Amino acid sequence: MSEQHSKARHRRSRTALAAGVPLALTASGVLAYGTDLGFLGSGAQQQASAATAAAPGWATATADGFASVNSLGQNGTYGGRDGQIVTVRTQAELEKYATAAEPYVIVVAGTITMNPVGKEIKVKSDKTIVGAGTSGHIVGGGFFLGPGVHNVIIRNLTIRDSYQGIWNDKEHDFDAIQMDGAHHVWIDHNDLRHMADGLIDVRKDSTNVTVSWNKLSQNNKTFGIGWTENVKTDITIHHNWLRETEQRNPSTDNAAHAHLYNNFLEDAAGTEIKSSYGNYSRGRTAMVLENSYFQGLNNPVIKDGTATLVQRGNVFAGTSGRNESGGTVFDPKRYYDYTLDKASDVPSLLRSGTGPRGSIGTTATTAGTTAAGTKAATTLTVAKDGSGQYTTVQAAVNAVPANNPSRVVIAVKPGTYRETVKVPADKPHVTLQGTGGSRKDTVIVYNNAAGTPKPGGGTYGTSGSATVAVEADDFQARNLTITNDFDEKANQSLNGHQAVALRTAADKVFLDGIIVDGDQDTLLLDTAAKDRLGRVYVANSYVTGNVDFIFGRATAVIDRSVITLKKRWDGRSLGYVTAPSTAANRKGILIANSAVGGEVSASSFFLGRPWHAGGDASLDPQTTVRNTTLSAAVKSTPWTDMSGFSWKDDRFAEYKNTGPGAGSASGDRPHLTDAQAAGQEVADWLGDWRPTAS
Repeated sequence: MSEQHSKARHRRSRTALAAGVPLALTASGVLAYGTDLGFLGSGAQQQASAATAAAPGWATATADGFASVNSLGQNGTYGGRDGQIVTVRTQAELEKYATAAEPYVIVVAGTITMNPVGKEIKVKSDKTIVGAGTSGHIVGGGFFLGPGVHNVIIRNLTIRDSYQGIWNDKEHDFDAIQMDGAHHVWIDHNDLRHMADGLIDVRKDSTNVTVSWNKLSQNNKTFGIGWTENVKTDITIHHNWLRETEQRNPSTDNAAHAHLYNNFLEDAAGTEIKSSYGNYSRGRTAMVLENSYFQGLNNPVIKDGTATLVQRGNVFAGTSGRNESGGTVFDPKRYYDYTLDKASDVPSLLRSGTGPRGSIGTTATTAGTTAAGTKAATTLTVAKDGSGQYTTVQAAVNAVPANNPSRVVIAVKPGTYRETVKVPADKPHVTLQGTGGSRKDTVIVYNNAAGTPKPGGGTYGTSGSATVAVEADDFQARNLTITNDFDEKANQSLNGHQAVALRTAADKVFLDGIIVDGDQDTLLLDTAAKDRLGRVYVANSYVTGNVDFIFGRATAVIDRSVITLKKRWDGRSLGYVTAPSTAANRKGILIANSAVGGEVSASSFFLGRPWHAGGDASLDPQTTVRNTTLSAAVKSTPWTDMSGFSWKDDRFAEYKNTGPGAGSASGDRPHLTDAQAAGQEVADWLGDWRPTAS
């Protein structure tokens, strides 16, 4: 399955919350604090000064490269090390400290989604903004460093997902990190991806910048330098992994000194985004390009006739088109010391070494605890090639102790794992995390169907067919694919073609940035029992199928995600997105801020139908689809009956959807009023639960 780029939507704010605080859980899920916790909420923790001897190394770290060079009255780049360490969990908290006049080391602990989408926080001088381990996410926005801003470090963060559906859309010029006339800036160990415009823009004479050990991916205009006729920018770019990026990789315009070394530029086969060019020396740029690795790129190295570019020790594998150099440049060692890694080692080195590190932004005070006093997560590694602790995902799950009291992260290295996985109810607090550069790099797949014979007799049934089954509370999954590849065409004699990819039967399940792929009954969102609450939050994900492929009795939110419609095995376009089996007085399935579409015929799919499991008339199935883009595949009468039960007797509605599949309110297409919609927000579904990446 190929990933599609969805159009994100702006969010409404609930008036009952403090002014300026976003209502909803957003992309990777931090719920804004309500008025009972005050405007800033409970997360604004101040710790001892980073200037003390007890300060952790990451709080006092300094830049290398051109950011370390003394100039413009600034001696190197050390960020907020002379100020306090503060921990933030909301947008309001982050803005408060990032825009303050005083120096701060700002630790982002959890996911912060920008409201409105595309907001760039205007960072002032003398700041370190650092993610707490791998949990610091900025979603739908980024940072802006204006003229004269200096001595800023942005480290160990994931900044992602402001893309609005159209590349090069200047109405949505949303960057991850933009500089206009800033100096002495260090951007290090971040994961930057899927933004509406640039991942990094170094503009208007910004200088003394170092960009190191970052993962940049899933973008069009990736990394631009210049936007000035002056020749002032000094920049070092080293040990960065650029993957699935089309252009500006980087584009370097009128830079006085551009030193690029040990970077890995990869145009991976089979991905949506194709490279136009790699490193570009433009205008009067002087560029030194050393020991980098170019894999599969079109036009890997190009230069203008007015620019200079010297190459040394680079490797080109499967590249085509322009590969240029020429002219006389500078010696970087006149400005700073550095050590080159072998170009042949760069791919493996950067695949494992770029992006956020679990050791940065977290401070151990006693063995096994963090600065906040909670027990640190245990990490178990899985790798097919034997380089991890386990070679199967289930083996790692089996190693989690029963009734474990704290988070266990199962880090799964890239590969295809053909197995079934079950996380039993007595193993809560498990995170399943793919470690590749894309959610498509780590795949858990199997092919059981409801009618597949079991080894001990009988068949698996629908729920038993799941590739991954989650029965434990407080489960999380991110950056991977879970699929059921049961072949309906080859198994027409089999009775029971329901084939579940992922089944959840637990509370507080957080699925962030994953793909769930199948045909019939792809994603089963269940509860442990009919009388048990089971909340599921799915964000920034892709769910694919054709018949009832999001179904069950859970209280579930599909937020800022892409729902892809597939044809059936025989080529027909006919299907149903949801089949809720909600208990009375419970909330069912909410699809919000998402996109529904696929390569199927127009007017061929229903948004849902009521599943009264076992003929249970006491159920009250519910699906609400709101603020979502609907393709022409959606029927003009989007709800239908099921097994003798009328959808009109249950709860099916829309609110402010857009696109060719959207339609006006009617008796066959109910819409919520504004007052009704105010009670059907993401926060209403999840109640007192505040999902946070961990």
